[in-house]
Amino acid sequence: DEKEEEELRQRFMAPPVSGLRELRRRRRELRSRMELLIMETQGEVCRALAALDPGAAFAVDTWERKEGGGGISCVLQDGEVFEKAGVNVSVVFGLLSEEAARQMRSRGKSLKAKDGKLPFCAMGVSSVIHPKNPHVPTMHFNYRYFEIEEADGTKQWWFGGGTDLTPTYLNEEDAIHFHKTLKEACDKHDLKLYPKYKKWCDDYFYIKHRGERRGIGGIFFDDVDSPSKEEVFQFVKSCAKAIVPCYIPIVKRHCHDSFTPEEKLWQQLRRGRYVEFNLVYDRGTKFGLLTPGSRIESILMSLPLTARWEYMHTPPESSKEAEIMEVLRNPKDWVH
Repeated sequence: DEKEEEELRQRFMAPPVSGLRELRRRRRELRSRMELLIMETQGEVCRALAALDPGAAFAVDTWERKEGGGGISCVLQDGEVFEKAGVNVSVVFGLLSEEAARQMRSRGKSLKAKDGKLPFCAMGVSSVIHPKNPHVPTMHFNYRYFEIEEADGTKQWWFGGGTDLTPTYLNEEDAIHFHKTLKEACDKHDLKLYPKYKKWCDDYFYIKHRGERRGIGGIFFDDVDSPSKEEVFQFVKSCAKAIVPCYIPIVKRHCHDSFTPEEKLWQQLRRGRYVEFNLVYDRGTKFGLLTPGSRIESILMSLPLTARWEYMHTPPESSKEAEIMEVLRNPKDWVH
């Protein structure tokens, strides 16, 4: 047991929020298994990124939430390869705020509170990786589990998550590799999942006021509570294991590509769109900002170090910039 605990410690970036002994004592419970999975995912991704950017190091920040729970934020800034890469774990519990409950009810959740109180537990791993080179795409992933106890003691639970890619310039080979890897993870469980969650991703990351998607998509799902807790957990686990293989080969392929000042400028303008989506539409950002005691630095970790807004900027016709805009306005099927 001690040997196994030590092995787990080596794989994590910091001690788990719930404590390793407690997690092992309750290791048959799904909440404990999910916390172990998000801790392992954080460790795997951080190690894979650090290996590509040896001159930089992750700052590891452990924080507590006085209302219950806490988290671990790992952030690498100003590296040779990554301008900013953050991988967050949070495990929070307590009472759901009225605003957060309202947001969930608006998605069709019938939450029956007892004396206006809804005990909840939420945990997840989330990451945004902003590379320096405009030929390396930005990548985002998030996998989470939610549990809410209603007035009569019954528990509602669901999983959510996804992995998506936001290139500055379109590279079809990269797009196919990324989508194919995610499709393989989905296909292990049900052949219907990839097409369903690919479309959901294209719809979710739509910047309505711009009439374009944030990136070239991937998969996205939320409020998934069937066929069974175990089956959904195994699916989430497959998706989490696909993060490193879907993205790291793309970074390796392009991190030393040469680029011009004009290409760097276009990257900055596209990052502006990233910021717009995250601050105006993103569900996770909204939930975080509405939850009392949230750690704002961790929630806004997804924002790039630098971005740019130019008045009335339009890329020239038939340019590489216009090519990516076409795909952002009209999503493509990358795997058939």
